[in-house]
Amino acid sequence: MTHGTTDASLLVMHPELQELPFDAWSDTRETIHRWSQILGKIQLKLTPHVNHWWNVALQVTSHGISTDTIPYGERCFDMEMDFIDDVLRLRTSDGSIWVVQLGPRSVAEVYADVMASLEDARIEVHINTIPAEIENRIPLDRDFEHASYDKEYVLRWHHAASWAATEMGRFRSQYIGKQSPVQLYWGHFDLSLSRFSGRRCITAPPADPIEREAYSHELFSIGWWAGDNRYRRPAFYAYAAPEPSGFPVARVSPQEAYYNAQLRGFYLDYDDLRDADEPDVLVLDFFQSAYDAAATLGGWDRMALERGFEGAISDVNVFAPTYAR
Repeated sequence: MTHGTTDASLLVMHPELQELPFDAWSDTRETIHRWSQILGKIQLKLTPHVNHWWNVALQVTSHGISTDTIPYGERCFDMEMDFIDDVLRLRTSDGSIWVVQLGPRSVAEVYADVMASLEDARIEVHINTIPAEIENRIPLDRDFEHASYDKEYVLRWHHAASWAATEMGRFRSQYIGKQSPVQLYWGHFDLSLSRFSGRRCITAPPADPIEREAYSHELFSIGWWAGDNRYRRPAFYAYAAPEPSGFPVARVSPQEAYYNAQLRGFYLDYDDLRDADEPDVLVLDFFQSAYDAAATLGGWDRMALERGFEGAISDVNVFAPTYAR
């Protein structure tokens, strides 16, 4: 475990937005990503299905990432990976706590300790140990290859994810139609927020049953991730499904944003925000301008779906963002 030393290159204008070079922490990222799948798969197994798989996603907390509250018989429990104290806590509603040590430990070791803690807590659960939506799919219970934990980069990721979740939450506050919470999906290890037009998708449904559920209705999504081998740098993204005609050539702000044809969405690199005077303004402008393009080109009923349009709820005191037009 390394904590590193202060370097002049890290003294950026916004210390919560520190550098996250893809290769520098790839081993650690692959390890904590797989740990998150242990939590996510437990939550998937024990929670009732919610539309678009909202019941399986994790949450960013002040110390790390966690499940939602999971019902189990007459009790409930939650699980949190605390990156400040380097522990995974299992907490039950009867006041009991089990602690699993994090650090430079293999995925298999952490998996075994988590399952032993659940057994001690009298919680029976069996999960599919094959990682989802990930390369090198070593079963979680046999994965001794991924065992890295560079705490400096773990905290950099957590600070960036916390900042991104906050800004996505601000953007979320302006929509009164159906929308998801800000969620951490453990498949691609990305933060995501989706707005829905209220209409079913009219395109042919995806063959994959997971995607069929996720994209059953017309949506616009934004998110943030640390990247993978398809996009080897952290970035914010925005896309529409189905994608309306003209969306790839729409005008999206700020000027650094661009359309990625391979991934079918607009991208704004995290590094383009790190030294900006007002990164919050830029990222909210990215979200809003991409949404404007998707909703306008897609013919959404914006008057019924958004605050600020005639007919929207006007008698509540809500956050008035600087990006409002």
